[in-house]
Amino acid sequence: MPSKLFDSISNKEKAVRNGRIKQLIVSWPYMVFGEEWTLDELCQVAVNFGVEGIDLLGPDQWPVIKRYGLTCGMSVNGMPDPPFEKGLNNPRYRDEVIARTKRRIEECADANIPNVIAFTGFEYRDLDNPDAGVISLEEGAKNTVAGLKELALHAERHGVTVCLEHLNSRFKDDDFKGHPGYQGDDIDYCADIIRKVDSSHVKILFDIYHVQIMNGNIIARIKEYGTDLIGHIHTAGVPNRSELDNKQELFYPPIMEALLEIGYEGYVGQEFIPTRAPMDGLRQAIETCNV
Repeated sequence: MPSKLFDSISNKEKAVRNGRIKQLIVSWPYMVFGEEWTLDELCQVAVNFGVEGIDLLGPDQWPVIKRYGLTCGMSVNGMPDPPFEKGLNNPRYRDEVIARTKRRIEECADANIPNVIAFTGFEYRDLDNPDAGVISLEEGAKNTVAGLKELALHAERHGVTVCLEHLNSRFKDDDFKGHPGYQGDDIDYCADIIRKVDSSHVKILFDIYHVQIMNGNIIARIKEYGTDLIGHIHTAGVPNRSELDNKQELFYPPIMEALLEIGYEGYVGQEFIPTRAPMDGLRQAIETCNV
């Protein structure tokens, strides 16, 4: 990315002003799609905009962001890509998921990273053979609760929170708008799992985009779940997981106000996929959530 682009934003007022909402930039939309920025470039953007850090990074990337005085709000769980397919719901993959997540919890504790992501996983008993059948919702919930309870003990000892992400299964395309086959596609199903785990160190990654696609009633659910259940927030425009602008159906300022109303003090990660000049979209999103 040309240095003059950085110059063009460094002379402007920072997008974050009052800091009531602690904002992050989620890494993959800018390092995988579109501009394909380096992590150093993304860090400089974050510093210039005034956000607190970069989301969804692993240990090999943490030293880079720390050079810029930034934090990582949530770490990936150490599973190979795509990490959301193999989850805690499936006995076939459970031991690997737990082992890798425990190791990542320890790494996060050492690096002062507060959260690690977790997933229910896909409903297929064997990802290499979908004809082998599916895991029932009841069995999947039972297995996920058991796995999260084991992880909770480790997370509590290390002062790290495990956040289970709800994903939508409605979009059928392959550009990260949706995840057909993901078992935890109902936010209330995921919330019930978290209640059964009953640990202050296991919560929900409440992705506003995915919740709106599958369930809706964003503000009502935020107030219902509260900080007992919600541990991390991601954003994106609906329906296309794009910018937080006037072409999408959500209006983000009252959603951010609802988070403040419940006393939420965690991070809000901007996770939309840019469809236009990414610097403009990021500034608009950050300012929109700057309530």
